[in-house]
Amino acid sequence: MNTIIDAAFSRGRVVLMVLLMLLGVGAVAYVAIPKEANPEVPLPLVYVSTGLEGISPSDAERLLIEPMESEFAAIAGLEKIQSNASEGYANVQLEFTPGGDIDEALRKVREAADRVEGDLPEDAYDLTVTEINTALFPIITALISGPVPERTLNAIADDAQEAIEGLSGVLEVEIGGARDEFLEVLIDPTVFQTYNLSFDELIGQLQRNNRLIAAGAIETGGGRIVLKVPGLIEDLQDVMEIPVKVRGNTVVTFEDVATVRRTFQDPTGYARIDGQPALALEVKKRSGANIIETVAATRAALEELRTDWPESIEVTYLQDQSEQVETLL
Repeated sequence: MNTIIDAAFSRGRVVLMVLLMLLGVGAVAYVAIPKEANPEVPLPLVYVSTGLEGISPSDAERLLIEPMESEFAAIAGLEKIQSNASEGYANVQLEFTPGGDIDEALRKVREAADRVEGDLPEDAYDLTVTEINTALFPIITALISGPVPERTLNAIADDAQEAIEGLSGVLEVEIGGARDEFLEVLIDPTVFQTYNLSFDELIGQLQRNNRLIAAGAIETGGGRIVLKVPGLIEDLQDVMEIPVKVRGNTVVTFEDVATVRRTFQDPTGYARIDGQPALALEVKKRSGANIIETVAATRAALEELRTDWPESIEVTYLQDQSEQVETLL
């Protein structure tokens, strides 16, 4: 030991350079290493959900739960199945052996879900397979609120979602509380009698005119050209110009027999901040990204966007995990 100490004292400059190098490497590692509040723990859990409009819990168990349980029970490595049925909805929780390959289990669940869809009622919703991953929990929630029309608030949230998802450390942004927009058709029975039309004919015209038809391909000496007949409805004017009935040179369009307007689905809940309507932006970071830098970039992006928003719009931040990380550091 004395020999090592004597050698260190006799080579003071070398020891000092090694010390500075270690301090420099440590500083770089401290800055570059990802900052986390909670470790990313792979959980052997997979949720599969579906639904059918208007059915009772007992019917959901018989028509939805039982076919799914029969198919998923044959998956290797499955330890436990837990099912839940409610009005118009059903889900199955699959628990696999801890420590196993969750990616392989997820692949088998997706394959089984594809097979079981043929056993479900035709009107049932598509099966949704969700992996439970702690890394997908939001690192910050931004609430956008203000006394503005709902369509304006939705447009602001969509712009903010697009801007935040463009950040390098952000995986995705989900908008909570937004209602889906659709076209509502108002029909006058008197007009239907005048043109000798039925409701089924009108719905059939809508369905037939909202399809993308693949027309095959043409092989030429210069290459292969794929043909298609685009018939998808993209805006309100496309609906209004749909022909409903043709007699000689007279064409009755959708606009002549019905009134179409843009509206939203019926709300199932309400979100308010200080009495004003609000939408929530749940920000999820990429695996390995620095949580402090990602949250700071998210806040900066929202503050930059606020310059183009109405002055009455407010942004409130909740569940900011970077604050806990900074406190721990």
